[in-house]
Amino acid sequence: MNEDLRPSPDALLREATRAGRGALKIFLGAAPGVGKTFEMLSKGAEKQAEGVDVVIGLAETHGRAETEALLAPLDIVPRRRIAYRGQTLTEMDLDAILERAPALVLVDELAHTNAPGSRHPKRWQDIAELREAGLDVWTTVNIQHLDSLNDIVGGFTQVRVQETVPDHVFEDAEIEVIDLSPDDLIARLQAGKVYLPQEANRALENFFTKTKLSALRELALRRAAQAVDSQMLDQLRAGGVPGTWAVGERVLVAVSEEPGSAAIVRAAKRLADALRAPWTAIHVETPREGAFSEGQRRRVGRNLALAAELGATLVSVPGTSVSDVLLEQIREMRTTQLVIGKSHRSRWFALQHGSVVGDLLTAAGDVAIHVIPIQTKAAQTTIWSRLRSENLMLGLSGAVSLVGATAVLGKVADAWIGYQGVDLLFLLPVIVSALFFGRWPSIVAALLAGTLYNFLFLPPVLTFNIYDPRNVVTVFILIAVGLVTSQLAVRLRVTARMNAKSARENAALARLAARLGALSDAAATGRVVCEEIAGILAVDAMMLAQGPDGVTITASTPDGLTLNPTDRAAAAWALDKGDATGFGTNTLTGSAWQFRPLRTSLGILGVLALRREDGQHPVPAEKAGIAASLLDQAALAHERLKLEQDMSDLRATRERDSLRATLLASLSHDLRTPLTGVIAAAEALTPGGDPDGTLVNAIRIEARRLNSFLGDLLDVTRIEEGAVRVNLQPIDLTDVVRGTLHDMRGVLKDRAVTVDVDATLPLLRADPVLLQHALLNLVDNAHKYSPNDMPIEIQARRRLGWMALSVRDHGVGLPHDSERIVFERFFRGMGSDRTGGAGLGLAIVKGFADAMGLEVRASNARGGGARFTIAFPPAAIFADVTEEAM
Repeated sequence: MNEDLRPSPDALLREATRAGRGALKIFLGAAPGVGKTFEMLSKGAEKQAEGVDVVIGLAETHGRAETEALLAPLDIVPRRRIAYRGQTLTEMDLDAILERAPALVLVDELAHTNAPGSRHPKRWQDIAELREAGLDVWTTVNIQHLDSLNDIVGGFTQVRVQETVPDHVFEDAEIEVIDLSPDDLIARLQAGKVYLPQEANRALENFFTKTKLSALRELALRRAAQAVDSQMLDQLRAGGVPGTWAVGERVLVAVSEEPGSAAIVRAAKRLADALRAPWTAIHVETPREGAFSEGQRRRVGRNLALAAELGATLVSVPGTSVSDVLLEQIREMRTTQLVIGKSHRSRWFALQHGSVVGDLLTAAGDVAIHVIPIQTKAAQTTIWSRLRSENLMLGLSGAVSLVGATAVLGKVADAWIGYQGVDLLFLLPVIVSALFFGRWPSIVAALLAGTLYNFLFLPPVLTFNIYDPRNVVTVFILIAVGLVTSQLAVRLRVTARMNAKSARENAALARLAARLGALSDAAATGRVVCEEIAGILAVDAMMLAQGPDGVTITASTPDGLTLNPTDRAAAAWALDKGDATGFGTNTLTGSAWQFRPLRTSLGILGVLALRREDGQHPVPAEKAGIAASLLDQAALAHERLKLEQDMSDLRATRERDSLRATLLASLSHDLRTPLTGVIAAAEALTPGGDPDGTLVNAIRIEARRLNSFLGDLLDVTRIEEGAVRVNLQPIDLTDVVRGTLHDMRGVLKDRAVTVDVDATLPLLRADPVLLQHALLNLVDNAHKYSPNDMPIEIQARRRLGWMALSVRDHGVGLPHDSERIVFERFFRGMGSDRTGGAGLGLAIVKGFADAMGLEVRASNARGGGARFTIAFPPAAIFADVTEEAM
């Protein structure tokens, strides 16, 4: 293969772009618990020992002691606090890291979604900014978070993750797979090193099965190999290094118009599956396509559609030589396997067009070529059948007429310029025939021009004899120049036609993009898409979407188009499954329409329906490329509209939240004053007016209860507005517990309370007022939900470097799967009708804990009842962390 050793400009440009950015290394895992964070922190510590300035931008240890121990030698950039809906969330402090400007930043959980109010919605965008500033970044992610694999993983695990990372993030990243066998990972899970025991049991029954873990592991290894392969290709192209180097195999299949060529596509699919390799289907648009019959055009379209359905990447390239284009694509794609068909051709065809297979076997170098014989014999096109073609006969007639007219003109000019100057006139009909009539008429014109020049102008005139040897050379040169000129003119004609086609397609795409960019309405966008596609493809077009009563037509060209039940079933399938259906596909082919889904990163946002009135395929082969581009433009436009709508809804939600917070604040302040007066009056009421004190006691109890509700409302408002003031200082848990029980002595006078808090526990960093308020709410909640004869348990323990302060009741426990939502506002559990309350106590506990940088957890306790825990991280403990079992 004649290699082009020049470096690829695109590859050089990508190399130059990467040179100005920080490097990215991704620790890729098949599932949670394989040790990605542990490996990242371990190697980060090694880098620091080598003298590299390493900081932790963000690390999630999930309470694992061996991982937390790795944090000690590394500098940690404190997280930034963000107030959102009454909670204080923590995120990576991007500005602090940029100001610190370390050489290497360790950032956990690449797919994480940042809290509202952050500069970027996704953590991978934060990492991109760090890299743009020249900082190297190490990060972690699981394979199910990769955008292109999200559907595949969701299909066999039945778990669809919402946080995904675009594939382009992996393009120039170094990938290190943290590989752990399924058996070892399951053993870690059973040992409680990944999840808590209750969560671990559910995981083992669902996600963490050996079969699913094996599939995820294979996906991770294959994706890493693809990344290495892609980066190696860029380096080879940038350096102009020849060869078909590959970490993995790459398959290329040539798609033609021959009957039976669909078998070639299927053979390529089987080969790609066997090699587990990506594959591409290529169609070369040659000048021969101008003479294709309608059946041949449809056959090319069907073969390309089949390749797309089987998972191939489609490429359509114009060229004058099939073998030259294929060799160029082999070099560009670094193809290792080529699949091509070999049909039965006449010797005349091989003489005229050459042998593509023979040329490839000679020039393809070390590429493995799979030649698949096409068993179905095509009707061979002979020279005589071509001559009987109506268009060719018209061209030949035109060429002969032009040569005759030139001969007449030459006879007239002969008297002035002599026969030696007439020969150049005969080049004109040859060139005109090549430009307007094609190759064969121009060849006939060249031969006829030489013959007539000899017969009519060279002495002896009106004979085919030539006396002067110099005239013999003149005749042959005239014929040769005519033949060469005709072929050059034919190539010019073909090139001009192909360029005009590309220009029309580019103009159509630019026009559609410009019109769609000016729209912000889904209905108008659908109308523009239908109008443009209907005009370009000469089809009827409809835009469909999922409505409350099924598939609905949002726009159509022409107006008034309808769908029958079969059409609706095919459209619903395309919307639900994301596969092309209807006419010309392999699914629900009874419909006269072809339905193509609009696939986006947000899912299937609609379906485009196409139909030709003559019943032919709506997307002919020569327009397959432009149709795919138009479909992509329509999908991008609908994705943009969906994102704009989501942002509008988010703004409206924020406005409603702000209004609600203002209303709650106003209500709390306006009612507190009269309630204070009622309480004071009740306290001052003389016993004479109420002999047994029943009314006074009732007024006091209800007024205090209402005052407590309003106090909760006011606290929630403070949390939502971010107005909670935090005064962190060293505190003793025993003092906090003692103060809480003293404040609740009236409520708990008939209730047994067991306290298990060791007086030797270290001091903690917290706000004493907020912590006591949170503990008071937890004890009050336990009092409401526990039977009167059962005690309330308050306990403090250290575990894995954390301090846990928990309150347990002996009630009915938490509803199933409510552990995550129990701390939401207005949530009321089982037994709430008996206990009363507004459902704000636990929300206040979480809000105060978040403000202090603490965590809150809820779970059902062994033996019945619920346990609520306030957890203090190691950074909040004024002592060396030692792990103790609970």
